[in-house]
Amino acid sequence: MAKAPAALHAARKAVGEALDPEGLTLVGCSGGADSLALAAAAAWHHQRTNGPLAGARVGAVVVDHHLHPNSVEISGRAVRQLKGLGLDPVRIFPAQVDLHSADGPEAAARTARYRAFRTAMKELGATRILLAHTRDDQAEQVLLGLARGSGTRSLAGIPRQRGPFHRPLLDLTREDTEAICAHHHLDPWQDPANSDPRYLRSRIRTQILPFLEEQLSGSIRESLARTADIAAADAAYLEQDAKEVFAQLLEDPDHTGILRLKLKPLREEPPAIRRRVLALAAVAVGAPNPSFERLTAAEKLITGSRSAGPVQLEGDVSVYRGARGTAEYGKLVLVPPPR
Repeated sequence: MAKAPAALHAARKAVGEALDPEGLTLVGCSGGADSLALAAAAAWHHQRTNGPLAGARVGAVVVDHHLHPNSVEISGRAVRQLKGLGLDPVRIFPAQVDLHSADGPEAAARTARYRAFRTAMKELGATRILLAHTRDDQAEQVLLGLARGSGTRSLAGIPRQRGPFHRPLLDLTREDTEAICAHHHLDPWQDPANSDPRYLRSRIRTQILPFLEEQLSGSIRESLARTADIAAADAAYLEQDAKEVFAQLLEDPDHTGILRLKLKPLREEPPAIRRRVLALAAVAVGAPNPSFERLTAAEKLITGSRSAGPVQLEGDVSVYRGARGTAEYGKLVLVPPPR
């Protein structure tokens, strides 16, 4: 076998830090170069007989979205290669994609995929799943966040870990994963959706990022990924601060589920914390994460709007400022959706 590419050693090190040394770790695999490279790095640990991760159990899950006419064949080819690497167990799980979702086909497929991952974890008794997002994916995600104007958390891009999901390859490139696959004589599947201009992410990948590299900087992908790391640290700090402020300002909820926040100290918080506290309160009473527009409208109730509300948030949640002369005066009140 030819000399291993430097990226393989980096991948093995990063994967080793993400594996559960005592439980079953699954590799989420589509059959593409990124996830096969991740599987190859994980298999190296799976087969070791010494060291701190000796005996670490690594399997794989292939999610079949049934969106490609040859999806059964594609999934089967991925399974054969994963078993050839020595991973065990290796299973295919179907994903039920809502093609009529208002969020669009990409978001619907993602929702279905993560649902299948959780089912796989439960059925196979796994404790975590490794996903094969790379630095290229991170750069694309940051550009998507910029396009949507979604704030610090969106610019933070793809998290390295969230719950049981770990992404150890975020410091590697797509070119690195292709080199790892070539070294192991793996045959990755090329998903045509990755270059389909109907999808925004595909246009970013095939048109916008290459244009920015040519016209702005050849290191734009690294710069965007670095932006994600910085924004992630900032967002985590602000979110933790907001959680502490939320706990301090929240009055004990009554049996109706209505939440009341002390208005004056909330008004004195900086906007970055104030908005996050509002979002936490909205989610606590049953709303999805509020949009920027709805959050801005609710924030005006805190900062001195003549109107006391109510302001409607997503999920049928309403917010108003307690009226003078009532027990709710000096409080911001969030009312859950009717049952």
